[in-house]
Amino acid sequence: MPSLTFLGAARTVTGSKYLLEVTDRRVLVDCGLFQGLKELRERNWQPLPVPASSIHAVVLTHAHIDHTGFLPRLCAEGFRGRVFCTPATADLCKIVLPDAGRIEEEDAREANRRGYSKHSPALPLFTEGDAFLAISRLQPVGFDRPVPVTPGVTVRFVNSGHLLGSAFAVLTLAVDGGRELVFSGDVGRYDRPVLPDPLPLDCADTLLVESTYGDRTHEPDHDGSALATIVNDTIARGGKVVMPAFAIGRVEEVIYWLKKLEDEGRIPQVPVFLDSPMALEALRHYMERANELDPDVRPARGQVSAFVTRRFRTVEKSRESLELASSTQPSIVISSSGMATGGRVLQHLKTALPNPRNTILFTGYQAEGTRGRRLVEGEREVKIHGEMVPVAATIAQLHSMSAHADADELMRWLRGFARPPKLTCVVHGESRTADTFAERVRRELGWTVAVPGYLQALELP
Repeated sequence: MPSLTFLGAARTVTGSKYLLEVTDRRVLVDCGLFQGLKELRERNWQPLPVPASSIHAVVLTHAHIDHTGFLPRLCAEGFRGRVFCTPATADLCKIVLPDAGRIEEEDAREANRRGYSKHSPALPLFTEGDAFLAISRLQPVGFDRPVPVTPGVTVRFVNSGHLLGSAFAVLTLAVDGGRELVFSGDVGRYDRPVLPDPLPLDCADTLLVESTYGDRTHEPDHDGSALATIVNDTIARGGKVVMPAFAIGRVEEVIYWLKKLEDEGRIPQVPVFLDSPMALEALRHYMERANELDPDVRPARGQVSAFVTRRFRTVEKSRESLELASSTQPSIVISSSGMATGGRVLQHLKTALPNPRNTILFTGYQAEGTRGRRLVEGEREVKIHGEMVPVAATIAQLHSMSAHADADELMRWLRGFARPPKLTCVVHGESRTADTFAERVRRELGWTVAVPGYLQALELP
């Protein structure tokens, strides 16, 4: 019988990897990095339960690093197949994967230079060269165009509204008269700017659904009023707003709201710095694919200015980034990474956290064990580049700007199925959250639901 083995995002939020085995073929759906807790990150270094060379194809739901970041490592370990994804996902992978490889190499060099690694020498998980090898295997496929990924397995992508190019992966298996598997990837939001609503699906024999926010609902944003209050209060006391943001996906909505608030006169016209060359490149792809965005932004096709404020500045050189981090000018700084696990934002945090005039504003999910999670949970000291940094700045978080569906929105999407799946697996959620959401689905929909564990294998009904 066909089976699924849960190699990641099982009772945790990161590391999405699901191994489908059907007849003599193996297909990996998503290929993400674990982030957060050390015990999770150490899984990135562990060998897969099957040789990488035995996997015939990979299917990606979207380009975020917790769904794609292991791909260079997989290729370095011997994977030689094709990687199926939407065209926009391929575009964004060409940005994020080489960048991740460079960061891995830079972090290893820095650890060796400063001697704060327990390993001698410290090595990168993968290199920029591995990332380019992974990119060479990308096979773009348009939405709603079924294509064979390996004999007996066909994939169709349906827009999930989470990120440019993000998709529900619908896999059809040519066994026992045909079976249909649906992998939700990350489910987007309803009635939000920039991206369209997630599309409904009719049916699935087996469904994997994410549960990142499966035990809560997002706070209402009241047309950006919470963001306006944070910006106004910080600027009034002469501080900076530093926003760790995911370079692809989050930056676009953050700038959209800043522009909207500025145009309406609800925040002052202060300098807004985008300190992320990767985010700027992603922004260009959003403009090039405006036909895939929400109708509100489609008229701005080809105009990057549609997403920028009056005093918008981009920071591309490392030297300029360091100068900006040391500046005390009241401003808004958007930099990655979104969970403050690496990247240029760390230098901004290093200089901004000790100053009570500043605000550190998180606008996305903060996985357990990440620096961002520790900050929002109130830690008064965090380690950055091997040094302990005191926290005197205001720490804020806006869940209303999350790109993940909350519990009610997930239920809204599930209710769109014309018939219940034979089996629904709740994934991509911390253990308690996944259990809570699974119980809600059983109670309200009457579906058969499982919450698989790490490395658990299930035969498909």
